[in-house]
Amino acid sequence: MAAQIQQLADNFWNIRGSFKIGGVLDIKTHCSLVKLASGKFVFLDAYTLPTKVKREVDKLTDNGADIEAIINLHPFHTVHVSAMQQQYPRAKLYGTARHVALLPELPWEADLTESDALQARYAADLEFSIPAGVDFISSNDKIHFSSVLVFHPASRTIHVDDTLMYLRLPRAAAMIGVQGPLVFHPTLGSALLRQAGAARAFRQWASTLAEKWSDAENLCAAHTGNLLRQGSAGDSIAERIERALHKVDRVLARHESKYG
Repeated sequence: MAAQIQQLADNFWNIRGSFKIGGVLDIKTHCSLVKLASGKFVFLDAYTLPTKVKREVDKLTDNGADIEAIINLHPFHTVHVSAMQQQYPRAKLYGTARHVALLPELPWEADLTESDALQARYAADLEFSIPAGVDFISSNDKIHFSSVLVFHPASRTIHVDDTLMYLRLPRAAAMIGVQGPLVFHPTLGSALLRQAGAARAFRQWASTLAEKWSDAENLCAAHTGNLLRQGSAGDSIAERIERALHKVDRVLARHESKYG
């Protein structure tokens, strides 16, 4: 698919692009552009912007001069990091510990994305959350469950990578405002820490997330699509997160029976 930029609010844009597995199956990917209260912009995640999309971004950001930072949120989303840094070399570059270790040649800022320091720096505009009870950076590079989730209260939009997935329904359903389910990434069982209390910690984190971000109206998910207020019907995003948690009850119960 050709990359597209979609404005969700006066201060939030989501850019959806292509990511093919084996050069065939396109599971898509994304990044988001957020305008801060200061008038500056940050990117959430990285994507190599094609000419048409970059032209639109540059128009919004004074040819990139107003892009303050690129904040990479998923430890295993690394393909586009170098290219986006080259497109906007004046922007501060933030990444997780895995980004920094994998791409040491890039001009990383000292504060990691998962650090309290980085999150405090943007606390006036963005809220961050890291899943509890799971490996943030798994030793198994096929387990991509965890990431840093971001909520932008001003646009009531959640930006999330693999942790939560929105499963789109056929076009006919969407045309009448019916939205598909929100689910946790299927690698949850493998991502849970092998220790007592991990399942309980995850359950509490997910419930707290739904409550804390209860006024969210949009959710941008990396590989599956966006769940948007406009044209949607049914439960709120908070209710969908609670339902997603209920759907993994058996996974959590199995873990508790083994580890406590």
